[in-house]
Amino acid sequence: MGIFHFLCLQLLVTLVFFEPALSADADVYSEALLSLKKELVDDQNSLSDWILSPGGETSPEKVTACSWSGVSCNENSTSILGLDLSRKGLGGELSGKQFSVFKEVTILNLSANSFSGQLPVGIFNLSGLATLDISRNNFSGHFPSGVSGLRDLVVLNAFSNSFSGPVPAELSQLEHLKVLNLAGSYFSGPIPSEFGSFKSLEFIHLAGNSLSGKIPPELGKLQTVTHMEIGYNSYEGSIPWQLGNISAIEYLDIADANLSGLIPSELSNLTKLQSLFLFKNMLTGLIPGEFSRMISLTDLDLSVNLISGPIPESFSELKNLRLLSLMYNEMNGTVPEGIADLPSLETLLIWNNYFTGSLPSSLGKNMKLKYIDVSTNSLVGAVPPDICSGGVLIKLILFSNKFAGSLPPSLRNCSSLVRLRLEDNSLSGEISLTFSLLPDITYIDISRNNFTGGVPAEIHQASKLEYFNVSYNSRLGGFIPEEIWSLSFLQNFSASSCNISGNVPSFDSCQSLSVIELNGNSLFQSLPKSVSRCQALERIDLSNNHLTGLLPKELASLPTLRVLDLSHNNFTGPIPAKLGDLSSLQYLNVSYNDFTGSIPSEKVFRSMDGSAFAGNARLCGEPLRQCPGSVAILGSKGTGKLLLVLLLCVGIVALFAALAFGLFYFRKGNKGQWKMVSFDGLPRFTAKDILKSFSSAESVESTTSLPALVCKAVLPTGITVLVKNMEWDAKRMKAMMEYITRMGNARHVNLIRLLGFCYNKQMAYLLYDYLPNGNLAERMRIKRDWSAKYRIVMGVARGLCFLHHDCYPAIPHGDLKSSNVVFDENMEPRLTEFGLTYLVRMNKGSMGGTVSNLEADNNAIREQLQMDVYNFGEIILEILTNGRSANAVGSIRSKPRDVLVREILVENEVGTDRSLQEEIKTVLEVAMLCIQNRASDRPSISDALKLLSVLKPPRK
Repeated sequence: MGIFHFLCLQLLVTLVFFEPALSADADVYSEALLSLKKELVDDQNSLSDWILSPGGETSPEKVTACSWSGVSCNENSTSILGLDLSRKGLGGELSGKQFSVFKEVTILNLSANSFSGQLPVGIFNLSGLATLDISRNNFSGHFPSGVSGLRDLVVLNAFSNSFSGPVPAELSQLEHLKVLNLAGSYFSGPIPSEFGSFKSLEFIHLAGNSLSGKIPPELGKLQTVTHMEIGYNSYEGSIPWQLGNISAIEYLDIADANLSGLIPSELSNLTKLQSLFLFKNMLTGLIPGEFSRMISLTDLDLSVNLISGPIPESFSELKNLRLLSLMYNEMNGTVPEGIADLPSLETLLIWNNYFTGSLPSSLGKNMKLKYIDVSTNSLVGAVPPDICSGGVLIKLILFSNKFAGSLPPSLRNCSSLVRLRLEDNSLSGEISLTFSLLPDITYIDISRNNFTGGVPAEIHQASKLEYFNVSYNSRLGGFIPEEIWSLSFLQNFSASSCNISGNVPSFDSCQSLSVIELNGNSLFQSLPKSVSRCQALERIDLSNNHLTGLLPKELASLPTLRVLDLSHNNFTGPIPAKLGDLSSLQYLNVSYNDFTGSIPSEKVFRSMDGSAFAGNARLCGEPLRQCPGSVAILGSKGTGKLLLVLLLCVGIVALFAALAFGLFYFRKGNKGQWKMVSFDGLPRFTAKDILKSFSSAESVESTTSLPALVCKAVLPTGITVLVKNMEWDAKRMKAMMEYITRMGNARHVNLIRLLGFCYNKQMAYLLYDYLPNGNLAERMRIKRDWSAKYRIVMGVARGLCFLHHDCYPAIPHGDLKSSNVVFDENMEPRLTEFGLTYLVRMNKGSMGGTVSNLEADNNAIREQLQMDVYNFGEIILEILTNGRSANAVGSIRSKPRDVLVREILVENEVGTDRSLQEEIKTVLEVAMLCIQNRASDRPSISDALKLLSVLKPPRK
């Protein structure tokens, strides 16, 4: 009986004390998660349901946290199996001390948040973990050791973080690992050779880091890998031939990796390979003909390399091929006829090579071609007649070849076509496009050919057309279609030098139109007043026609008009003073018409030089001759005559003084005689005044690579100037003086002023405003808010745009860099050193001996203008990265875009301000466009400025 009572008492004690103990053990998970929550930054309140409800009816055996968001448990809710905190807007640094509790967790997903600091070693205490996803965060520092303890790990995703140091070699000890993604996370050093020993790996992604060294040949031992991306790094050497032993691989990407040497023929052993991307390297030699053995291949991209030779004839055996991209190489020969026999081919990109001969005559006949670009080669013959027979062609790009003949029949009603570029060929015949059957066409450029028959009248039926250029088809003829302006999306209509006659049609509807180029035709009658309806117009060029009548004052209502060229026509009457309201107007040319009266005095007219109004015999006023009787000297005729006599006397005295002065110098010898030319802003000093000021000049460090002595001098009135010394050849002096004069007349708020120059037959001194506030390179690391950075970017863009688009002819800067951006007293950026590169080249004889010859050297000027745009992109990147990107464009290009964006947003301390983030992203996109490798892919500085200007005014 006593024993019975003892057992009952023991049972009671168990019921009273053991049951809460079970509850406490079970809810240790909830306590751990609440501890974790305290470490997190949760601005979006995503974990609001992570609370313990006192007095709740939760079963003591069950875990409270099983009902919380992101937490998954077993069926009985007694154990946590997974934790998914992805995309919850969380941040902060993790200690990792809570993770030791979760022995049964198999999935931990922290992706797409803003976690920072070092990855906590405590994560590796999750011994049962099968999936670890920490991607799209900002974890930094070295990847901690200990990951090999996760023996059951199958998936490790650390994509897009900010780690440093080497890729952890111990990862290779994870025998069950199938997916390894370390892309875009700033790892450095070589790929560990141990990575060749993975037993189960199927997917490996190491692209977009800062990896270097040689690609280890041991990777060829990975017999289970089906997907490998290791590009967008900076390796050394060539592609290891051993990669041809990865027998199961289906996807191989080693693009943009600094690789050189030949393409190994052993890659042809990869018979399961579907996608091979080796673009943007420095690979040389021929494409192995054995590649035809890769019968599963669907995508082959070998573009932007140094590959030579022809397209292998054996490629006709790649019946599954959908993408063939060989653009931007040094390949030659003809395009094999067998390419037209690839039934799956959708994209053919072979532009910018040296291909000759004609395209396969049956190209497109038995295919579903969508994208074709064979531009910038030396291809001849007709455009294949069945090029659009597949009915899905979207882009046809054939420009800069030698194609001849008429447009192919299948193109006339190619209803899928969106973009057509055939410019710079020898195509002829009528423009036989059935525009009513081209519902999606947006872009047509058929300029610089030999088309005839006029612009088709039914062009207005292409309802989505945005860009149309038929310029320089000298025998085109015809008229401008009456309904052309009714195209609601049309932005650009260019038909220069086409022998078009008739009148300019009335502008009934033209809300999107920004460019009209009709110069060099035979248009007559007047310019319709309805042009005022085109409120988006930025450029009107109607020069060299036979237009008559009055200049419509309605032009003054165009708010964005920048360029108006009406020169060489027969306009009459006065120039409307109302045009002075065009605050956006940067270039006006009404020369060689029959305008009469006085040039209006508004600022916009005074900013133009005399060439804008020349050739109008009955036009007067500044900057031309003074209008007769427009000013009564001193207010009366009597005093005017008196003053005239006095001025005449002074003139005679001055003449005798000049003769005496000249005789003195003639006797002394004029070999070293100095002369002075002043521009606006410099008092009329003599050469002697200037030279005397140099005696106490102070040397200044030069910001240019050009050979020029730079010093600071104080002129007699106390003006401080920056002086650049330049020697020149007497034979080239005249041409160089003309060019310097063009530089001196370039006046813009974002350009440093060239005030004048002092010269003799051996050298010249160029006098500039002295701005003591330093240059951008010196001040790059000064902390600025975004509005200040944006102001600098826009200032540089506006100054450069003025040189390129508002100086006629254009003035290339030639040496654009951050040290050549100086600041005035208001910290407004100004470009300095512009034009000096050409002066030096002219002096060396590498450019023409006269300015007219210089202007004729269009290729050299175009190249330098494009280089200016590239350098502008570099300056933007320097500003965005606070100077860290100087001379690092290559590494910036190699980074995945989302990694680069995140890095720059952090650099600029943007925080969570979404609108500010979008502004910075837009500026970054402009910079990336400007630094494109291929010059023709870069925007003009005008287009770049337009993209930048769409941003709302930055915050103050």
